[in-house]
Amino acid sequence: MANPWNVNGLVDLAEYPLLRQHLKPHHELLSSRHTAKKDRAENWHKTIDRVNLGLFKKHKLYIADIKERLLPALDLGKTYPQHNLYWITSETWDIKVLGALLMSVVGEFFIHCYGVRMRGGYLRFQAQYLRRIRVPDPASISPKLADTLRHAFETQDFELATKAAMEAYQIDEIPQ
Repeated sequence: MANPWNVNGLVDLAEYPLLRQHLKPHHELLSSRHTAKKDRAENWHKTIDRVNLGLFKKHKLYIADIKERLLPALDLGKTYPQHNLYWITSETWDIKVLGALLMSVVGEFFIHCYGVRMRGGYLRFQAQYLRRIRVPDPASISPKLADTLRHAFETQDFELATKAAMEAYQIDEIPQ
């Protein structure tokens, strides 16, 4: 992957001749993109999003922008999210426990409340909807319940995730 960003912003290709040489065969295609057209002509190599190098090695949950259900996927610090793929990291949560809460009916309920349903019944999992999902305090989840949630995530057991999430949220039923 070629990264056109540094800590100061978008790089000046005059200062990075090897990057300029690498990108030059793709100049016409890259220049025709909306993000390149709306900026100055010398910024034809601009990407939509800045590259966050610290994200590469972090464990994270990926959530696709459009999907039938909320189904986080785990990355153990080996990949980088591209456009239309949302990511969640945490210094507080066991990422698998959090993943199980999100994949449960309880987690998805938040998206049904705040989000948009697309044609064909697909849901949008945009950042503004994902940020509105409320989760219990991680310290309120017992080690046994955390083990159950972790197992539900690892086995993709939606029923177990939902049962454990309802216990974590201290609710008896999800409104329909």
